[in-house]
Amino acid sequence: MSRQGRGSTGPGRTAAMPSHDYEPAADVQDLDDGRLVVAFHGDDGRRRLFDVSALPLPGWHTALAAAVAERTGPGGGLRTFAAATTGWGSLGRLVRFLGTLPRPPATPGHLTPAHLDAFHTHRARTAPTAALRELGEARMLFTSSALREKVSAEVLDHVQRRLPAPRDAEAPAGVGRKRGTTGFSDGELARLLAALRSDTAKIRDRIRAGEDLLCRYRGDPSALDDKNRETGRLLEQMAATGQVPIPPGTRNPLSPERLELAGKLFLTLKDLPPLMMLAAALSERNGETVKELPVRHRVLEDRAVELVIVKRRRGARRWFETVTWEIGAPGRELHTPGGFYLLLLELTTRSRERCGSPLLWCLWRNGHSARLKTADADHVAPFENSLSCTSLLPTVWAANRSRPLLADPQPDSTGSGGMSAGLPLQVSFNRIKTSMEVRRTKRMGGHLPSAAKSNTMQVLFRNYLSSDPVITSWAEEVLGEALVDAEQAARRAHDQAARAAGGGPRVLPGPGDAEALAKSGLDADTARRTAEGHLDTGWTACADHDRHPLTQQRCQVTFLDCFHCGNCLVTRDHLPRLLGLFDALGRRRRALSDEVWWQRYGPAWVAIRQDILTKFTPAELQQARAEQPHDALLDLVENPWELP
Repeated sequence: MSRQGRGSTGPGRTAAMPSHDYEPAADVQDLDDGRLVVAFHGDDGRRRLFDVSALPLPGWHTALAAAVAERTGPGGGLRTFAAATTGWGSLGRLVRFLGTLPRPPATPGHLTPAHLDAFHTHRARTAPTAALRELGEARMLFTSSALREKVSAEVLDHVQRRLPAPRDAEAPAGVGRKRGTTGFSDGELARLLAALRSDTAKIRDRIRAGEDLLCRYRGDPSALDDKNRETGRLLEQMAATGQVPIPPGTRNPLSPERLELAGKLFLTLKDLPPLMMLAAALSERNGETVKELPVRHRVLEDRAVELVIVKRRRGARRWFETVTWEIGAPGRELHTPGGFYLLLLELTTRSRERCGSPLLWCLWRNGHSARLKTADADHVAPFENSLSCTSLLPTVWAANRSRPLLADPQPDSTGSGGMSAGLPLQVSFNRIKTSMEVRRTKRMGGHLPSAAKSNTMQVLFRNYLSSDPVITSWAEEVLGEALVDAEQAARRAHDQAARAAGGGPRVLPGPGDAEALAKSGLDADTARRTAEGHLDTGWTACADHDRHPLTQQRCQVTFLDCFHCGNCLVTRDHLPRLLGLFDALGRRRRALSDEVWWQRYGPAWVAIRQDILTKFTPAELQQARAEQPHDALLDLVENPWELP
C-alpha cells in the first residue's frame, strides 16, 4: 500500500489495497497443545484467550466456542475486556453446573428447560443479585446463530421469557433492592475539592521543581551547591535511563529516599488518587472514563482541548465520544478540565516516553517490589491491561492525609440533641460523579434535558438524583418557594378582583336569622330574603344579582368569582357548603398540576381560606363540618371538557 493519509482516496480514485492477500486471524483456534480457545481483541485494545476446552461437557465445546466468538466478536455485544470476562464467567458457571447434574446434557440438543430452571434456582440461592443477569447472558448465548439451530425450540422459548425481579419481601435475608449512591453535602464536597487541589498542587510543584533543578544542572553544574549538584547528577541519570538509582547512604531499593527521588521527575502510585479524583470532578465523568483518558488530543485556538473519550455501557459501537474541554486562564489549570488535562500530560511525559502507552496515565513503580528486571519496566500504564489491576483506595487517601477529611457531624444517636463528631469521609468515584451531576442539575434549574450530559434523562434521575439528599432538599426548597409564590400570586389576583368588584365578600358571623342579619347592617328586606335562602347561589348569597358592582349589569360570572364580589354575602348557614367546596378544591389539586390548579382555583381558595373561614369561631367550624354535604357541586360550574 503506497498511498497514505486523507488524500489517498477521492472521486474516481480507487482505495489503496494491501499488496498481498489478507487473511484475518481466526477467532476460534486449535492450539498445538490440544486446547480449543477463543481469541478476544476488544474495542478497548485489550486481549484475552478464553479456554473452552477447560470446561466440562466436551460435546458442547465446538458450539460454545463459536457462540463465544460471536458474542465477543466485532458484531457482538461484549466488546470490552471487562464485559467479555463477565460474560465468560456466566457461561462457565452454567456449563460447570450442567456438568454436575446426575444426568448432564451431553450436547446442546439434550438441554431442556428443566436444566435452566435448576440453574436459575441454584444461582438465586447462592448469588441472588446475579441470577437474572446470568439468565440474560444465557438468552443471548442460546439465541446466537452458532447455537440457535443446536438447541430445542422449547429451550429457545424458555430462555426468552421475561423473568420478573423478586420483590423485596420475597428476597432472601440480607438481599434487598440496590440503593443508589448518594453524593456529598455542599460542605463535604467543598472540603474534598480543596484537599484534591492542595495535594495536586504539591505534586505539580514537586515535579516542576525537579525539572527546574535538572535544567540548571545541565546548564552549569558548578553554579549549584554540593547537595543540589549531587541531586542534579542523579536526576540526569534518571532522565537518560529512566532508572531510579539508589540514593547515596542507603542500600535498600525499597527505601523511602528512593521513592522520594523518583517523585522528583515521575508520578508514582501514591499520586494517583488525588489526581484521578480531581480529573473526575472537573470533567464530571465516571472513574472508568478517567482511567482511559487518551494521549491523543487537539488544542483549539489555545482555548479548549478536543479528545475522544470512552463511555462504557452505551450499547455496541457507541462507546466513544468526542468532548471539548475548556483550558481556562494561565494558573487556573486546577479549576478547568482542559487545563488540568494538559497539566497531566506534562506530569506524565517522561514515564510515557518509556512505556509508549497511548493512555494518559503513565507512572513509575518500584520494579524491585514487582520483581522486574529491566529499567523500562518500572514505567507502566496502570490501566492499559485492565481497569481493575491497580487499587486506588480513595477513602484511605482521605483518612491518611496530614489533615484527614471528615464527614459532616450527624445528630447524636443518644437523643441528647447534640452532634456527634465527624467520621472519616467515605470517598469514591461514584460519589464524586453523583455530586457533580447534582450540582449541574441545580445549575440548570432542575431541567433534566439540559442537565443530562453523559447519560440519558432517565439514567440521570434514577441512578444519580432520585436518592440523593442534596437534590431532594433542594427540590423541596424550590417546590416550597414555588407554592409560596403561587399562593401570593393567587392572593394578589383575589385582592385585585375584589377591589374592582366592590371590596370582596361580606362575612356575617353569628346567628343567621333575619333579626341578627339586620343588626349586622343589612336592610330588613335583604336580611329576610338572605335568612330564608332566597338569595343563595352556589355556596354563598348574592345581595343584588341584577347589578354587578363592576359592570352595573346583570351578573354573568361563574359562582367561583362570587368570592371576589362586593355583592357576596356569607353567613354561618353557608359554612357547610363552603367547607365541602374547600375540601373539593383540595382533592382537585391532587389531580391537576400546580400551575393549572393555582390559575383556575387559587383565587377562590385563598378567599375562602383567608377572608371567610377566619371570621368564624372554631366551634362554628366544627358544627359546620358535621353538617357538611357529600357533594360540593364543583362540577356544575365547569364545562365538561375542562374536567381533569
